Amino acid sequence: MAVVIPALLRGFVGAICAQAASSRLTPSALRHLTLSSVMKSKRKTDHLERTADVVRREVVSAAKVCGAADESPSVKRLRLLVADKDFSFKAGQWVDFFIPGVSVVGGFSICSSPRLLEQERMIELAVKYTNHPPALWIHNQCTLDSEVAMRVGGEFFFDPQPADASRNLVLIAGGVGINPLLSILRHAADLHRERANKGRGYEIGTIRLFYSAKNTSELLFKKNILDLVNEFPEKIACSLHVTKQTTQISAELKPYITEGRITEKEIGYHISRETLFYICGPPPMTDFFSKELESSHVPKEHIYFEKWW
Repeated sequence: MAVVIPALLRGFVGAICAQAASSRLTPSALRHLTLSSVMKSKRKTDHLERTADVVRREVVSAAKVCGAADESPSVKRLRLLVADKDFSFKAGQWVDFFIPGVSVVGGFSICSSPRLLEQERMIELAVKYTNHPPALWIHNQCTLDSEVAMRVGGEFFFDPQPADASRNLVLIAGGVGINPLLSILRHAADLHRERANKGRGYEIGTIRLFYSAKNTSELLFKKNILDLVNEFPEKIACSLHVTKQTTQISAELKPYITEGRITEKEIGYHISRETLFYICGPPPMTDFFSKELESSHVPKEHIYFEKWW
């Protein structure tokens, strides 16, 4: 699939890439690149500052918005067509999100599976409304055919190889922290389909998703999650939590809903030597569950977490 990139955006992406080339950065030095001559972020809690020491891929690709929809009252979902065929990611990773004319770089977890990129050259993001300039742009100015640039980074991912030992997954999400975990869930489902259809590939264990939000309208990707649960009932299960529900819960959702926060007792039932834990949500939530798991003697190398502000 050919993607035509306007000259303006080619120049924008070229400026980012030229900075790295002119500095003759090694791959290890490149990950510290803040693109200060192209995009400068001044807030102390900005994405580039928080992730300055995190590994990034070298590829910076232009992309075009080819779909947009409201995922919830506060979250907009984007589908982007990626220009560079060398752009790739692992399930759970995020992108540096460069917007022409916006001086702050966004950082958004990918919620689609790597297979969607492989097959259609597309990725999906879901961005919560905030006053942060990249989020404001997505909610107020982004339109179909808007052009941006992206670069993949992050050390929070699930990328098993065919010969790796089978693992169970427990995914613990809070709010918009569902994004990277949905990518992992979708990737795990793709791996299971591949093994079922071809008789080879990685053998996934069971997958249990615990997902908490304020109310059912803010539980993102409900249909996508339940479709996977129904497609693979022997493999995938979910427990959806709401903490401030004020309206009646639909009959379709009710069997999966628990009112109240996710508890350490629920998670404890799923501790085993074969289980990996992935946690993404507000920092207090990720801190709490990672510490609880460690105190329950889960090896640190089986606990992965991403704090999303």
